[in-house]
Amino acid sequence: MKKMYAVILAASIALTATGCAGGKAAETTAAETTAVETTVAETTAEAAETEAAETETAEAPAVMTYDEYMAAELDSAVTIEAFVQAKQSWWENQATVYAQDEDGAYFLYNMACSEDDYEKLVPGTKIRATGYKTEWSGEVEIMDGTFEFAEGDTYIAEPMDVTELLGTDELIKHQNKLVSFKGMTVEAAGQDESGNDIAFLYNWDGSGSEGDDLYFTVSKNGGTYNFVVESYLCDSSSEVYQAVKNLSIGDTIDMEGFLYWYEGVNPHITSVTAAQ
Repeated sequence: MKKMYAVILAASIALTATGCAGGKAAETTAAETTAVETTVAETTAEAAETEAAETETAEAPAVMTYDEYMAAELDSAVTIEAFVQAKQSWWENQATVYAQDEDGAYFLYNMACSEDDYEKLVPGTKIRATGYKTEWSGEVEIMDGTFEFAEGDTYIAEPMDVTELLGTDELIKHQNKLVSFKGMTVEAAGQDESGNDIAFLYNWDGSGSEGDDLYFTVSKNGGTYNFVVESYLCDSSSEVYQAVKNLSIGDTIDMEGFLYWYEGVNPHITSVTAAQ
């Protein structure tokens, strides 16, 4: 029993001595441990950031060329970069926008957009948009999209004269571009209540009133075409809206607008002037 007490006492003394003698060593070990933990934490954080960046890069959709976009299947996800040419409407955080680059044009329908961002979508602004390529009555568009502002130069398209392409299969290849039509003759769009021929209609069937879309008919080289002033794009206070209201059957006019498609060519006209 005395021997056991002696052993216990000796062990206690040894431990105490070790504790006293190893104070600085213990402090050094703690510091080293803290340094190691800090290094590990920093390394872990850097690794996490790298992984997140790689994941974001891997998940980011590739921007398509115009040819790739046109070749994509309907209802497939697409990502494009282009420059705003005109804003058609904003409603409940959704925007409808015409965009174009040097290769082709896009119609972005109901793209998610705050009201503040909509104000920033001035002509020439570069954006990157992702959505789904769809078709409605011949109009190829991007629906249910999102967008972000992209870095780069601004770009405003010059109208492409497509007058001689009217009635050809080539015309649709320029869908949604800013285009011009030269020397078109105004035809009767319908009749008023008295049965007199008139040069325009409110809505396609004449059922509308001031502020609604304006439909009018023009001809060239034996072909007749229905054009429209889209009231969301150019409302009743715009110059083009008033110009169409003042048209007379037989007038010869030049026009500019966006090559929209609905069961055939149905341009959204933004400018009407007397033919040069």
